Amino acid sequence: MHPYLREFLTVAIAHLLAVASPGPDFAIVLRQSLVHGRRTALWTSIGIGTGISLHIAYALLGIGLLLMGSTTAFTVLKYAGAAYLAWIGVQALRSRPRTAPAEGGAGSANPAAAALPTDRAAFVTGFLTNALNPKATLFFLALFPVAVSPTTPKLVQAGYGVWLILATMAWFCFVSLVFTRPEVRQRFFRHGHWIDRALGVVFLGFALSLVFAELR
Repeated sequence: MHPYLREFLTVAIAHLLAVASPGPDFAIVLRQSLVHGRRTALWTSIGIGTGISLHIAYALLGIGLLLMGSTTAFTVLKYAGAAYLAWIGVQALRSRPRTAPAEGGAGSANPAAAALPTDRAAFVTGFLTNALNPKATLFFLALFPVAVSPTTPKLVQAGYGVWLILATMAWFCFVSLVFTRPEVRQRFFRHGHWIDRALGVVFLGFALSLVFAELR
């Protein structure tokens, strides 16, 4: 087996296991899918994949070593990420009952329905959810030195990165398609505000986990 192929498979499998595990990215796509519909969820998924590019750039350019070596930088990033996740959590906890979804993905004319985000807002939500997660940065900083040889050309390593970005987008777009199926959303809207509030608690839990995260 070609060494580059072996490296690629190692990186791809490790990333697949990480991206498929429950975390802030999955939770935000789930919420966007159930609350706002397919278009919003897909744009959020694209934003998450784009956010991955920052972590990969840190790993490839060595910028992430500054984060690894600076307690202050790590602390600033983790508190920023925690604050953002907490804000999303509070918004979800304030969810009120909605009626059946209207065309376009938001709730019906019910005034308690959540306003449908713009495509740009959905993209930014996904991007910030991923980009402000220092654990994602540390994952890639740990993955590349272990799985990728220092002698592997940067262009090849960048190719690995492009795959990871596209794979991330594809996975969360798939999640979006699954949870925006009509039968799934109809069931959600029966007790949707309680599910939304439960996701709010999940986001607050993720925020707390970042607050107590340590740089190792």
